[in-house]
Amino acid sequence: MSLRLTTAGESHGPALTCVLEGLPAGLVLEREAIDRDLARRQLGHGRGGRMKIEHDRAELLGGVRHGRTLGGPVALQIRNRDYANWEERMNPWPVAPDVPEVHLPRPGHADLVGTQKYGLSDVRDILERASARETAARVAGGAVAKAFLRALGVEVFSHVLQITSVAAPRRDDLTPAAFADVDESPVRCLDADATRAMVAEIDRLRKANESLGGVFEVRAFGLVPGLGSHVSWEERLDGRIAQAILSIQALKAVAIGDGHEVAGLPGSEAHDEIFYDEARGGYYRETNRAGGLEGGMTTGEPLVVRGSMKPLPTLTKPLRSVDIATHEPAEALRERTDSCTVPAAGVVGEAMVAFVLADAYRRKFGGDHIDDVRAALAAYRERIGWRAPR
Repeated sequence: MSLRLTTAGESHGPALTCVLEGLPAGLVLEREAIDRDLARRQLGHGRGGRMKIEHDRAELLGGVRHGRTLGGPVALQIRNRDYANWEERMNPWPVAPDVPEVHLPRPGHADLVGTQKYGLSDVRDILERASARETAARVAGGAVAKAFLRALGVEVFSHVLQITSVAAPRRDDLTPAAFADVDESPVRCLDADATRAMVAEIDRLRKANESLGGVFEVRAFGLVPGLGSHVSWEERLDGRIAQAILSIQALKAVAIGDGHEVAGLPGSEAHDEIFYDEARGGYYRETNRAGGLEGGMTTGEPLVVRGSMKPLPTLTKPLRSVDIATHEPAEALRERTDSCTVPAAGVVGEAMVAFVLADAYRRKFGGDHIDDVRAALAAYRERIGWRAPR
């Protein structure tokens, strides 16, 4: 049994839709928790004018009755308020007169390759679906996946580690309590000094008509050992997580634990030595360089995933491009944009990691009702003699 997440919709179309299939019946959902994650996706210093228009709320269209899942697909919809300003250009049905086409692809965006691949002449046919606005639907689905994980004792959080060259100090002591006020930071960073420096850097580069990238980190606590598998490449959990993170718009690299750093270390400094103490719940590690994954499987240590995001390709001072209708040199499309969305990308990263982990629990423990899942999980924990570390 597995979990499947599908989204539909365009950036300025009528709505975004998410369908999450494979959840057990009896899972309690909270409307406020879903809408809270949607609001968190809109946070962050450096966001543009779109965030003043959209106030995302999820409408449940199926799979839930009186706040509990029914075992069928869960469908959620997020209306695009800005569609009122784009109804002629983005109407699903033909309009008269014809809407002028857009022929100015942006370097770093899906615009040009998308028109080539699908045989289209209007860049807007590509950019609307390629837009990161689509991640609102993923966050809604991720919020449901997080509810499932919470029912099994798992919590997922994120924070920003770096924006351009400004980096927060490395911390290996993070617990769930450390994330209580992360959204109070305008850049969702846990370090106050780094927060101020990041805000200043965003302001400086925004005035220079630049966009900014950076690094976010997702951490998951309470994972049982043995999610995923070593037996085939497509079952390795680190591969599934990497694919999920790199599927987020503008993400260019992913690391599990100290994935980048260990490449420059000798083996004696790269791995996590194993110890056993029954009072501590059995096997444990003093370090977590592996980020909670070994051999494609969870170890029981916190999962640590880092995503690196490039600067957004839509610039207020456009880069050089080519008009795809005339093949003449031209400036790239000017479109309303953000300067920095790394804080929001961290929330999307939470959603994607939560979905992959929820899918891993479904694959391993099955169950038609949430109580069946809990019972199977409890039996497995007893068999391996594991208790979640405090």
